[in-house]
Amino acid sequence: METLITERLILREWKETDSKDLYEYAKSELVGPNAGWPPHKNEEESKEIIKMFIRDDNTYAIVLKEENKVIGGIGLHDRKPDDSLTELKQKEIGYVLNPKYWGRGIIPEAVNCLLKYGFNELNLDLIWCGHFDFNNNSKRVNEKCGFKYRFQKNEKLRLLDNKEVTTLYYCMFKSHYIEHNY
Repeated sequence: METLITERLILREWKETDSKDLYEYAKSELVGPNAGWPPHKNEEESKEIIKMFIRDDNTYAIVLKEENKVIGGIGLHDRKPDDSLTELKQKEIGYVLNPKYWGRGIIPEAVNCLLKYGFNELNLDLIWCGHFDFNNNSKRVNEKCGFKYRFQKNEKLRLLDNKEVTTLYYCMFKSHYIEHNY
């Protein structure tokens, strides 16, 4: 995974030593359930999740430069939410942020970095971003970053006792990205 740098952030591979920072926000009821997973019970669980991130190699740690601290995670995942577009080269962005850092424009900064990387370096045709219908913070991020709403799906969250949710899917095509960023 290539390290990516923005004005305030470093997006880099996870390290097991990040477990304290991850647990700090992953234990919050405000974080996991909004992303489809239960709050972490202890730092050991966070360490196991980091091992999975390292193995899967598609999730970046979001490091706030000024504090040299991991404050969230963002991934470019191999998902194809729309069956009619499966021939396109595509990924889905997913993210979480420590609630202490909400409202500072950090996630839009990280998302815009991944959009640039995905379209310019990975040569993707399409990037998705979804959120549950009750997650207004993610809805605002998607709108701020220029994603267009496509459709919704009702799903069951296996990790949250099969809780039923409605996921709203947004996407951006490379042509739209190029048109608005040059």
